[in-house]
Amino acid sequence: MIKLKVVIIGFMLIFLAGCFPSSDLSKQEMLLQGSTMGTTYNIKVVIENNTVDTKKIHLGIDALLVQLNQEMSTYIADSELSRFNKSTSLAPIKISVGLQRVIKEAIRLGDLSEGTLDVTVGPLVNLWGFGPEYQPDIVPSDEALLLARQRIGLSKLVLIGNKLSKKTPSLYVDLSTIAKGYGVDLVAEYLEEKGINNYLIEIGGEMRLKGFKHTGELWHVAIEKPIQDASGEQRSVYQVIIPKNNAVATSGDYRNYHEANGKRFSHIIDPESGKPINHKLVSVTVIHSSSMTADGLSTAMMVMGEAKAIAFAEKNGIAAYIIAKTEHGFVEQSTVKFMQYLK
Repeated sequence: MIKLKVVIIGFMLIFLAGCFPSSDLSKQEMLLQGSTMGTTYNIKVVIENNTVDTKKIHLGIDALLVQLNQEMSTYIADSELSRFNKSTSLAPIKISVGLQRVIKEAIRLGDLSEGTLDVTVGPLVNLWGFGPEYQPDIVPSDEALLLARQRIGLSKLVLIGNKLSKKTPSLYVDLSTIAKGYGVDLVAEYLEEKGINNYLIEIGGEMRLKGFKHTGELWHVAIEKPIQDASGEQRSVYQVIIPKNNAVATSGDYRNYHEANGKRFSHIIDPESGKPINHKLVSVTVIHSSSMTADGLSTAMMVMGEAKAIAFAEKNGIAAYIIAKTEHGFVEQSTVKFMQYLK
């Protein structure tokens, strides 16, 4: 499942001030850009007195993301995850620290959301034409859906320490709902290890921010208006937020979909029905200390639909902001915990 981009103020749109600018000319803001996980990344770091070798930092970031891809991509045939998916063995195998971290959190969030977030839903994603072999005109038969649904289920994935196993030989794990967020967290950890504590990291729309811009201003982020325009030409700001030292993830279905037989199908699959979601909720934004967690939660809530998503977020103390489409236009709701981040 591919996540929608959160618009970054200062990268794509306009500049917004969070406080009075600083006159400290010793601080410099550097932009590091590149490609990873089938998308792009944009990272702003604030350097003081040229004390950090940004070229070396950039190379380090690229190395981390290459390793992450080699561990978790379903698009790389010999990745660690692809090898696990291809195996029909039920014996536990030792996995990398990174893969262990992501699968552990995926299982936790799957349990928390009562199966709404299910990283074993890959066979259904592929069946509807949104997987590695993209097929935009696919509408599966009921028989095909039944067979695919029999292959999925988070309870069939077992993680004990650093050993991973499957209870059914055909189990297939897809971490696209959480891996980009983990990539953001990984980069944040790396930057802080290098003594950089003022940054904005964005990978494929998933974000994490800390500290201030070089001017002394707080980082500002804009949630885009959920307009169904595949070209992206009509993108505009819907709500500006100030996340402070947190991560931001937005999930939605208004830009990544396909049409077949005159019907529109979302890329987000409901594990319970085995079909693309079909409700009025069009966008969910979650703020959390971890980008990986925010990534997974925003997708889970997107599957739930408007009423269930807000109830789930309030019950679990999640900072969430949702946008639903009605016959009168867009209507937004936010949890109590989210309100502190509204501009």
